[in-house]
Amino acid sequence: MNILLLGDIVGRTGRKAIKNQLPELIKEYRVDFIIANGENAAGGFGLTRQVADDLFSYGINVITMGNHTWGNRSILSFINTDKRIIRPLNFTDNTPGKGWTVLKYRNINIAIINLIGQVFMNGSNSPFDEFDKNILEIKEKSDIIIIDFHAEATGEKLAFANYVDGQVSATVGTHTHVQTSDNMILTNGTAYISDLGMCGALDSILGMNKKNIIKRFRTQIPYKYIVEKGACKLEGAVINIDEMTGLSNQIMRIRVSNK
Repeated sequence: MNILLLGDIVGRTGRKAIKNQLPELIKEYRVDFIIANGENAAGGFGLTRQVADDLFSYGINVITMGNHTWGNRSILSFINTDKRIIRPLNFTDNTPGKGWTVLKYRNINIAIINLIGQVFMNGSNSPFDEFDKNILEIKEKSDIIIIDFHAEATGEKLAFANYVDGQVSATVGTHTHVQTSDNMILTNGTAYISDLGMCGALDSILGMNKKNIIKRFRTQIPYKYIVEKGACKLEGAVINIDEMTGLSNQIMRIRVSNK
């Protein structure tokens, strides 16, 4: 089967990119299932019920989160009840929501795990330890396992990917909003890419207005982040997975843009 994974969706512009581009991508790559990182989908920070419903209506099956999970506090009203939305598994045990979910496609059970890195990020539990605690239960309930590893450092992403190689179908990076070119199948059959990129404004800095970002760096004054408008791009990857073994055959980077 073919699974499409989309990089961080940044605000209304990112949602427009998905709405405009997704139907053609589904046809071209014969996509069966779609996973997207939505931690920046509502106004650039967090997720609302309406935005989540819009993304699901476009064809997305699961939304993963990250360090901006609580960027919009309204998520607290639905994150415990919607199994299609998950936050990092290695948040503390008292955190609302769940860190993994299983959804059925035809007769295939697809598990999606969300993890967050520790390097250059706010404090969280070890992603390695949390994976080890949960993987046996997840394997019992699933045929295919996909991990969104939301992290800053490529070294940490690579270390984790090689640690889980052969135990999961794919582990893909999100968070940096910059697509990397290191898509590969690891030694034991797990698909990998350091970062999927983003869905957002083409002429921007990580999906945000360039002027204010530059001002922040030049003055150290926290000018407001403003989601950029205009031409947009969609970035991600399509992974072909063997339904019998749960391991990956191929991972292809995707990058399309439009006005």
